[in-house]
Amino acid sequence: MFLDRVDIYCKAGDGGDGCASFRRESHVPRGGPNGGDGGKGGDVVVLADDNVSSLSHLIGHKHWNAERGGHGQSSLKTGRCGQDAIIMVPPGTLVLDTKRGHLLRDMKQNGDRVIIAKGGRGGRGNRHFATATHQTPREYEPGGLGELRDISLELKLIADVGLVGKPNAGKSTLLSRLSKAHPEIAAYPFTTKYPNLGLVRVGFDHQFVMADIPGLIEGAHAGVGLGHEFLKHVERTKVLVHLVEPAPMDQTDPIQNYRQIREEMRLYDQSLMERPEIVVITKSELPDAEIITELLEEELGHPVMQISAATGSNLEKLVWMIIEELQKLEVEA
Repeated sequence: MFLDRVDIYCKAGDGGDGCASFRRESHVPRGGPNGGDGGKGGDVVVLADDNVSSLSHLIGHKHWNAERGGHGQSSLKTGRCGQDAIIMVPPGTLVLDTKRGHLLRDMKQNGDRVIIAKGGRGGRGNRHFATATHQTPREYEPGGLGELRDISLELKLIADVGLVGKPNAGKSTLLSRLSKAHPEIAAYPFTTKYPNLGLVRVGFDHQFVMADIPGLIEGAHAGVGLGHEFLKHVERTKVLVHLVEPAPMDQTDPIQNYRQIREEMRLYDQSLMERPEIVVITKSELPDAEIITELLEEELGHPVMQISAATGSNLEKLVWMIIEELQKLEVEA
């Protein structure tokens, strides 16, 4: 199951209490205080890991408690530090403070980490309270309380290429042909209910991650049809491949469908309009593909590629176009 948002309740470990004890040996009848300090409480930490692909493993585990620090002991022995509670998330996860609403950390890369709740300080043993006039203190300090914090984890997929288009435009089929991903595919709209990722390899020198974004509909920018949930994944992609179906099942106008998707992305985030876009007519084996290609080329003022995931037509050409666009971005960076 894919999950891209979850709320987590965090409690860091309390610090261990300091110890009140005195040195007691046969040759030292009145030894001084030797109570050790308490150990620090464990932190609650969020860590980005490439081996994690979604937030689904957090279902049923929404309360995270770090370990309490050990209490101090006699003979100046310090209590052990509490073990941290580590929440593993995929790169691309936003860590938000639920109550305040602000961003704590954008976990962009493998190994990124952030302390969500700090463990309490270990309490001081009675040796810290000894003075020239008070040489047998029985006071000790209790451990400090660990922090409490509620956080929201929100995943925005990081992919080189995002496949966008209306429902049933052929995005999932294309992803399955170009990579080893196995998204659900069926001949009805809204088959894809969550983004799918696939790694496309070309020989030994080239590879890129492609994301199949669920179909967008009118009003997506305002949240219609879970539009916000889908559009947020487009933000992290470097290149957009816009798939246009030449003969939609709902008999809508393919050119108007293209315009509508572009408008929804513009209304959601104006910067998406500056993202490199490769426009593709899918299902080129259909009779309407040629005329729709001509109309779209007239609309855009540049050539539009036709492909067929069913027959494999022009798929290799499309892959190399994507590689060229990604290489251009690397040079510009």
